[in-house]
Amino acid sequence: MQEFIKIHPQDNVAVALCPLSAGSTFQVDSQTVILAEDIPQGHKFTLTPLSEGEQVIKYGSPIGFAKESVGAGSWIHTHNLRTGLGDVLTYHYEPQASSLTPSAPTFFQGYRRADGKVGVRNNIWIIPTVGCVNNIATSIERQAQAYLTEQIDEISAFPHPYGCSQMGDDQEHTRQILADLICHPNAGGVLVLGLGCENSNIEELKKYIGDYDPQRVRFLVCQESQDEIADALDIIRELAEYAGQFRRESIPCSELVIGMKCGGSDGLSGITANPVVGAFSDLLISKGGTTVLTEVPEMFGAETQLMNRCETEELFQETVDLINDFKDYFKSHNQTIYENPSPGNKKGGISTLEDKSLGCTQKSGSAPVCGVLSYGEPIRGKGLHLLSAPGNDLVASTALAASGAHIVLFTTGRGTPFACPVPTMKISTNSALYERKSNWIDFNCGTMVEGTPLNVLAERLFDKVIRTASGEKVKSEEAGFHDFAIFKQGVTL
Repeated sequence: MQEFIKIHPQDNVAVALCPLSAGSTFQVDSQTVILAEDIPQGHKFTLTPLSEGEQVIKYGSPIGFAKESVGAGSWIHTHNLRTGLGDVLTYHYEPQASSLTPSAPTFFQGYRRADGKVGVRNNIWIIPTVGCVNNIATSIERQAQAYLTEQIDEISAFPHPYGCSQMGDDQEHTRQILADLICHPNAGGVLVLGLGCENSNIEELKKYIGDYDPQRVRFLVCQESQDEIADALDIIRELAEYAGQFRRESIPCSELVIGMKCGGSDGLSGITANPVVGAFSDLLISKGGTTVLTEVPEMFGAETQLMNRCETEELFQETVDLINDFKDYFKSHNQTIYENPSPGNKKGGISTLEDKSLGCTQKSGSAPVCGVLSYGEPIRGKGLHLLSAPGNDLVASTALAASGAHIVLFTTGRGTPFACPVPTMKISTNSALYERKSNWIDFNCGTMVEGTPLNVLAERLFDKVIRTASGEKVKSEEAGFHDFAIFKQGVTL
């Protein structure tokens, strides 16, 4: 097994792929490095002496500055490394050509809806317009399980605390995300459950939904019903009959939309799982498909790599606005822009936001950026898209689903059980997590440091995604998990 990795020829640090002991000697390129101290798995050690204030290079880019002078073979982490990032920046477009070439089409077994859209699940969703009817929605969900058939994958409610007493962007976000979910093709039938007196009532929400199939989308106002649960169950029965008519059919993967997210990251995230997802993204895009990268605060420090892959200068400027608008959001709430990574990230070996972001953006692969989406905006094109959403796992994953992702790929070094409204595939960065939390993790990229080539793992992941799109359940689906979270200004960072 490989014990360490120097990711880029210009790096002056290497990453331990397993726990390393003080006194261990390694040949790195043409030099000998003797470890001055124990190095935990996923953490960095210096390859050369560093002076105070000298740049620390990983992924071929700076991840911060040394707080003090350190010798070769030293552990470098939060105690002796600081971020080099500042506030809002000025950027210049330096376009980079992509070498991505088309590849042969691949097919999955999905559902073609009446409006031509494609889903990978035939679910029935119960969507409250306001938090006041959450308990009614969950009661309906519980009793509606009687209508499950072989043709209906799941009947789920998505409670949330919003829909009334909201202002400005908060109210717009709630309405747009609810409308996005109502229109999502993974649902063969939708019951929109309103109270009646809320700001985001059904009539208001219809303005955001636009045209809809009245057989697929039904509405119920609880204040206008004598027995709202009985009436809702009647509607669910009819929706189940309608949705039950759909059958899986062969559909080109050029119609797949896959969201990409990471959370509970560790020092191996940018070395194993995220690059594998990036290679998967390139493979899907080469077949005409679409991927979406989000969590904008975790692009800070790596944003120029995305900006220079924009197909046009207009997209470049939209990406600049995407980054700077989120920085302004932090500043407007008196928050430190670079108050990241999290305690779990640091324990796993990530030291600064640059360190985290350069690893995080590996998920984007090498494809050109073809679109930039505002929060809640549906995808309309093909290729790699960037989506405005925070780093919060539930909020960002819900945003991916709302914009049209059929499946979300979620890489993690520490593990998490949650699921967003669409199948949420957990991908481990290390084999220990995969073996320890087999009830959470769907795919293991830890074997990459044990000798499995990146391209082989990417092909295996692609096959796993095709099977999932064709009906194979991920672990969170098997557990019956489904979460839903909306971005609220000033609360979610």
